[in-house]
Amino acid sequence: MNPQQIVPRAPRSERAGEDYPIIVHSHLGWDWVWQRPQQFLSRLSKEHRVLFIEGPVPSDRIRRSGKTLREVADFPNIVVLQMKMPAARWGDGAWVDAERRRVVQSVLAGPLGKSFQSPVQWFYDPMAVTAFAGHLNERAIVYDCMDELSLFRGAPPELVRRERELLAVADVVFAGGPKIWEAKSRLNTNCFSFGCGVDKDHFGRARNPELEFPIDVRDLPHPVFGYIGVVDERIDYELLGELADGTKGSVVMVGPSTKVDPDSFPRRQNLHWLGGRDYGELPAYVKSFDVCLMPFAMNEATKFINPTKALEYMATGRPIVSTPVEDVVRQFSDIVVVAHDHAEFISECERTSLRPDRRRITRGLALAQRNSWESIVRQLEQHVDDALASKRTLSISAA
Repeated sequence: MNPQQIVPRAPRSERAGEDYPIIVHSHLGWDWVWQRPQQFLSRLSKEHRVLFIEGPVPSDRIRRSGKTLREVADFPNIVVLQMKMPAARWGDGAWVDAERRRVVQSVLAGPLGKSFQSPVQWFYDPMAVTAFAGHLNERAIVYDCMDELSLFRGAPPELVRRERELLAVADVVFAGGPKIWEAKSRLNTNCFSFGCGVDKDHFGRARNPELEFPIDVRDLPHPVFGYIGVVDERIDYELLGELADGTKGSVVMVGPSTKVDPDSFPRRQNLHWLGGRDYGELPAYVKSFDVCLMPFAMNEATKFINPTKALEYMATGRPIVSTPVEDVVRQFSDIVVVAHDHAEFISECERTSLRPDRRRITRGLALAQRNSWESIVRQLEQHVDDALASKRTLSISAA
């Protein structure tokens, strides 16, 4: 199919709120780990056409920018746009901004653009604000602030200024947890805290007695202390090495690594770095865990995190041990066992594997039941509808 001929299907049902297309600007690729952007947009796409624009990637093999458009197989109302730009021009920020806008506008000038007139622009990537805010005839701007990206390794110095610009122009802001909400609501009063939801039925499969363990963990010595998620600078690698040294069981890390050198990971015979696995396989891995881990380092990158995996773990009915991440302590301390130093973390893992607290597990299952992605998306849509109605009222008043 000619990429320019991709036209998403119309919405599949009527909504009480307004029908609008959504153009997303994301620093994460659609095919990266299935997390907040994919969970939200896959559900929003049931009622809205979605153009998911990934951040541009520099390449030293090209002299001119290139683009790829593709439909998402399981979500026919979503089109993904990927861009590559010549690495020789990558240091010229003004050129990159202008080129990002040119590429997107060239796509919207074709047949696809008929499906994305007067969109809601939905930002995950603050670096995209200069190129796109005010340039796509949008009816509203949404900023879903899922992380404090400026504190991540490799974040561009310009990101802080651009995020302030985005917060200034956004009609509604969604914050990924209480601590991020406290920071962002000072800069945009129409800001709402929405932590992550959970696909409770998907992760609830871990409680199915007929679900088999994956072959690569089937014969590991127990207890198995396991983690699912991205492996990056937020992980406490020293803690994992000490945990492996302190147990006769196994430590299992399931997830792709980024922004860290795998050669620097601690190596033990009972510490297993399995790499990324398909989203569909994760419940089977968690079923093999005696204790689910949130082994986060206490550093700048974890200051504002509200881990998606907390509710996912809860839905599996497994006990959880975490380091004292602030949003975990504030929200889940009656469910998650919080350890404040390495020695306590290791002892709590061993104790919990032998005597899991059934009351904590029951509370976790109930919390997961109440926090589906579907319920959160319904609330997000209502806030967007309210912002659109407010803008219409202001426009009428001005006229």
